[in-house]
Amino acid sequence: MAPPDPVDQDEYRRLSDLLAVGVAVASTRQGPHDLLVTVDSYLDLSYDPPTMLIALYGMSRAAEAVEEAGHFCLTLLTAEQQALADRFGTPGAPLQGMLNGLQVTRTGDGDAILAGALAHFAIRVEQAVDAATHRLLIGPVVEMGEGTSGAEPALRFAGEKRTLH
Repeated sequence: MAPPDPVDQDEYRRLSDLLAVGVAVASTRQGPHDLLVTVDSYLDLSYDPPTMLIALYGMSRAAEAVEEAGHFCLTLLTAEQQALADRFGTPGAPLQGMLNGLQVTRTGDGDAILAGALAHFAIRVEQAVDAATHRLLIGPVVEMGEGTSGAEPALRFAGEKRTLH
């Protein structure tokens, strides 16, 4: 059987942007510094035991920091927190002062939990798998909590910020 023709990457990007996805922030510690990055590629893999996955660009300092720390916190953002998605989604943001002006609490492992979010999940990395250009970081949820109940989630659809109607 002949291999299929390659898929056009620009068309793939356009069509895959039609997935409506929630926007979150992953946080970890790199030495004395907090490192936060916006993510929209995450998944609850299993309820028994509670297990989650995030996908980070494999060559990023975020992927390296999460894997080195062995843990991270995934904070699900509200629609009102879209500016945080922009703040932590900027490539090359300096490590120092990432949390300046923000209220945070901490997981048992010391990762930042952003105040006012929908929920958070503290995850310990048990597996790291390469997939194309990304690193899949998988592990059990070791603590979690609900934030602002009844708030609208931060969403991305067709490459733009959206809200539920």
